[in-house]
Amino acid sequence: MAHHDSVPGSPGAADDIAGVASSLEIVRAIAARGGPQRDVVLVMTDGEEAGLLGAKAFFEADPLARHLGFLMNLEARGGGGRAIMFETSAQNGAAIDLFAGAARRPLGNSLTALVYKLLPNDTDFTVAKDHGVAGLNFAFIGRQFDYHSPSSTVAVLDQGALQHMGDGALGVAAAVANGPTLPPRTADAVYGNLVGDLLIAYPAWEGWLLLAATAGLLGVAGAQARRRGDLAWRDVAQGVGASLLLLAAGALTLHLVRRLTGSGFGWIGGRALLARFPAYEAALALAALAVVMLVAVGLARGRSRTTPAVVALIVGAGLAIAGGDWLALVEGVAAAVLALVVLGRPAAAAGAWLGLLAPPVVAAVALQVLAPTAAFIVQWPVAAAAVLAAALGLRPADSPARAVIALVTAVLALAWLGAFFHALLQGMDVPELPVLTAWLGAAILWPLAWPGEARAHLATGAALLVAGLAIALGLGLTSPWSARHPRASEPVFLVDQTAGQAWRASLLRPDAWTRNALSAGGAPLAQRSVPGLPATVWAASVRPTPPRPSPLAVTRRPDGTIEVRVAGTPEDLARLELRVSVPVTGAAINGEPVSILQKPGVWARLHWQGSQGLRVTFRPTGAGVVEARYALFHPGWPADAPPLPPMPPDEMAWDWAGSTVLAGSSATRW
Repeated sequence: MAHHDSVPGSPGAADDIAGVASSLEIVRAIAARGGPQRDVVLVMTDGEEAGLLGAKAFFEADPLARHLGFLMNLEARGGGGRAIMFETSAQNGAAIDLFAGAARRPLGNSLTALVYKLLPNDTDFTVAKDHGVAGLNFAFIGRQFDYHSPSSTVAVLDQGALQHMGDGALGVAAAVANGPTLPPRTADAVYGNLVGDLLIAYPAWEGWLLLAATAGLLGVAGAQARRRGDLAWRDVAQGVGASLLLLAAGALTLHLVRRLTGSGFGWIGGRALLARFPAYEAALALAALAVVMLVAVGLARGRSRTTPAVVALIVGAGLAIAGGDWLALVEGVAAAVLALVVLGRPAAAAGAWLGLLAPPVVAAVALQVLAPTAAFIVQWPVAAAAVLAAALGLRPADSPARAVIALVTAVLALAWLGAFFHALLQGMDVPELPVLTAWLGAAILWPLAWPGEARAHLATGAALLVAGLAIALGLGLTSPWSARHPRASEPVFLVDQTAGQAWRASLLRPDAWTRNALSAGGAPLAQRSVPGLPATVWAASVRPTPPRPSPLAVTRRPDGTIEVRVAGTPEDLARLELRVSVPVTGAAINGEPVSILQKPGVWARLHWQGSQGLRVTFRPTGAGVVEARYALFHPGWPADAPPLPPMPPDEMAWDWAGSTVLAGSSATRW
């Protein structure tokens, strides 16, 4: 299954024509191998972006839906990257075994499946799950600049992403189509890629065995250090504090990096970073690594605790004052307090390392209790650190042999954590999230980060921090926009039919080109509230074009039913807001019963796009009034209005750019 539609203004080559193309090729390949042992159904839906409408229509009304036993849904949330199997149906153990064995180059982990359950995001697969159909959901999420964007064209679609999606889903589809049975529902599995394409899966209860092995290895490491006389409980306590300091100082530093880029927040505000995502990722990675090294140096030297505490307070307070970023102030205070408590006294490497591992071990146990299928994300790195600690006896890498062991372990573990780091970066509005990888990585990097020569390590850490901040500042001081990554612009011709006014308006915060285009006639640009639109727009008045009939009509039928109708063509999008002053019964949209208008005085907000107009009917329980606000989006600029100037190459028409919007309001009494 894949969906055929995209959002207005986007060709949708990735989301989701890539899924449609992959589905067609998968069924062709299965057919080319000879007749499958069971039926293979291809479902291409429409209206996914508007609310999973095609999938709902299929699963609720098509008799074929009752015969489905296993489903693969193909999606996209970007323009490239490897296709991850990110969601499963409940009781996925056997399905995961099938995926791991049948998919070519399988990629997936049980953390994404758990997280997706908690998020408000939905795909067509949600509808299938609600109807009891088992299966797997695939998507690639790289190159997010092109997601839901006019730049989502075949020319820029990552062909490797398309191939990897097909590689993963074809193997599973062929195995199910020709297997003796469908995968049964068994207990949810823990699964993830260990190295490269090697995906391992095991029952959730086996996480306790991994924790026991980790505890045993740490016990061996501690016994070795104790026999040498290197283990002091005060050092262990400082290590625990250093682990917490890494979290607080790392979160603050990554927060600072995000602010230095100058990029806004939200999907549109963050597009400047998506245009140069590798550079942003490098800035965060360097800054995170710097924090690990500097905390290690501070703990080993034990000379100064006041300076890092003051710096943390200044950074946190500065971000709070400059941008109202009060979370940064909390992070700064936490980092300052921890620096004062933890630093100032030299700690030995063995105790500090053992203490540094304690909070991640506690987190691994807590996850095993609360969310066992997600616990691997902490358990695996902690187990790797425990192996390294036992191999080195909690000593730093101060000899060639120990350095080689530490380096090989660190490279393997950090390569795995790097994929986790990259995934966490997709949530750009929460820049602190990737600090979790630095926190886990520190336990593995510790024998390399622990300073044999403190001054050299201090210089290295400072250089990494300066490099990360410099890259972030460079992103903030230079323009990200180009013909490949143009800026989003959404100018429309807006008519308020109630007030008899017209404007050239922007639904996004206007840039220089948009401001000049809107105010080309000399009218000043100002923010305005317009009926039917959810937010203020930036608008410049223009001479109204010849009147157009209002698409809104409110009538009372002879049987007392109130009908609210919005006329439009199939390409139009209607936004309708209704508020009724009295209780109503029998509310319906185009004859289909709906649960709106149940509370008097509360606005109901509807979006409609379809082959027929929007018709809302209801029966009031007494005399009253219905208020209506509408906005009808119609593709195309009015022929009788002065045209917009041509867009430069580094601008792109976003969403409903270049459209005519008819807006207005009414109040009807009975």
